[in-house]
Amino acid sequence: MKPPLRGLRGRLLVAFVLVAAVATLTTGALTFREARTGVLQQGQDTVIKRFRYHVNAIAAGISYPPSRADLQWVATEVARAEPAQNWRVLVTYRKLRATSTPQDRFTELTPAMRSAVGSRRAAVFQRVSTDGRSSLVVGLPVTFESPSEHPASGVAVFLTVRQTAEQGYVDALVAAIGRAVVPALGLAVLLALLAARGVLRPVRELRRATRRIAEGHLDTRLAINGSDELADLSHTFNETAAALEESVAELRRMGARARRFVADVSHELRTPLAAMSAVTDILDEDAARLAPDTATAVRLISEETVKLARLVDDLMEISRFDAGAAGLQLDDIDLAESLRRTLVARAWSATVDTRLPEPGELSGRVDPRRLDVVVANLVGNALGHGARPVQLSLYTRKMPDVEEARWAVIEVLDSGPGIPADVLPHVFDRFYKSDTARTRTEGSGLGLSITAENVHLHGGTVRAANRAEGGAVFTVEIPLQRPLERGES
Repeated sequence: MKPPLRGLRGRLLVAFVLVAAVATLTTGALTFREARTGVLQQGQDTVIKRFRYHVNAIAAGISYPPSRADLQWVATEVARAEPAQNWRVLVTYRKLRATSTPQDRFTELTPAMRSAVGSRRAAVFQRVSTDGRSSLVVGLPVTFESPSEHPASGVAVFLTVRQTAEQGYVDALVAAIGRAVVPALGLAVLLALLAARGVLRPVRELRRATRRIAEGHLDTRLAINGSDELADLSHTFNETAAALEESVAELRRMGARARRFVADVSHELRTPLAAMSAVTDILDEDAARLAPDTATAVRLISEETVKLARLVDDLMEISRFDAGAAGLQLDDIDLAESLRRTLVARAWSATVDTRLPEPGELSGRVDPRRLDVVVANLVGNALGHGARPVQLSLYTRKMPDVEEARWAVIEVLDSGPGIPADVLPHVFDRFYKSDTARTRTEGSGLGLSITAENVHLHGGTVRAANRAEGGAVFTVEIPLQRPLERGES
């Protein structure tokens, strides 16, 4: 299972939330900055305007050059002009200075601001922060109205006022923006979920449709809504599904025709082959009395007739498998005794080493005929393409996680050169032949394929491998069904 954020839904959700969060926070930050600037600017303009008014009104009454007492009077009067604002005033003239508050060192005033006030005739202001509290410092040079009377008097008045009210407004603004951001983010997440759902709905439908096609429902189609890229994708999917359905239907028709053709040909060949086999049997009996060349030709015809009959039988068997007509005729048998009968019937008892249980030790419900075909094909393959000694083994093993359930394991080993690595994956393919393959190169190439089909029909498995000590080993595993008790059917 994929981690939540590795899927398309998680990535879309994260992307939408990030975009919404960035947009919300950016909007909040810009709003805060503009509002803060507006609040401070308004307070600043008000303070500067009133400060200039009071300085101009009071400074007109001082004499020039002013004494320290004059400077003190100006500082005190300007501070008293706005008692509610707690103005702190500093007045300087050359080396003289006076403050509205005794022992006030006026630390907020910077040398740069002093220099700016001394060189300019307009008000100079600066915001400073002390102990986390914002203050406005304003410097104003005192000038005379008459240009002939030293317009720049050299007197400078400085004001420091804490922007308590403005800071309160800013703090309230921050709290309001903070309260607004949380619902905005929640709304953004909701919208992101809705948007992701809308985007992913067609993708989920496409996934379900693809899965249904993989399961064989080739008539699956998608509903097309709208005219966007996803609608184009759905249209393309429908066209692909329709083309695939048509191609598969045509392949199935061709396969059915091919199977029917093979079955018909095999069926039609059985009658003339029966007649040919009867004739060759008679000729074989008289071959000893025929001329050598004629006897050789008779034996050759007899051998090829047997091969052709075997090929027809194999094709008929394969046709039944392809048509789904092959079934099991289960019977309770002694497996070891069944394997012995297979060897005896083909005169292999003396050439094949056996490791079989004693009679009566291993029984099960299998199809005796199909088991005989499996063992005969594997042993014949080992004798024909391997090297002696050939060994046939039978034993059981327990099914994993299933009590009292067993598998019958049949192994056929030979001592030949083994199976080439490039041939191993194909030994059970139909008509596959190789000079060193474990297929019947002298036969139809269907023997091991029929073996695999019979094993699968029992619900078992068959595999081929090479032994480390040399030679090939074929292993068949068939689940053993419980033998029927008396009275059962």
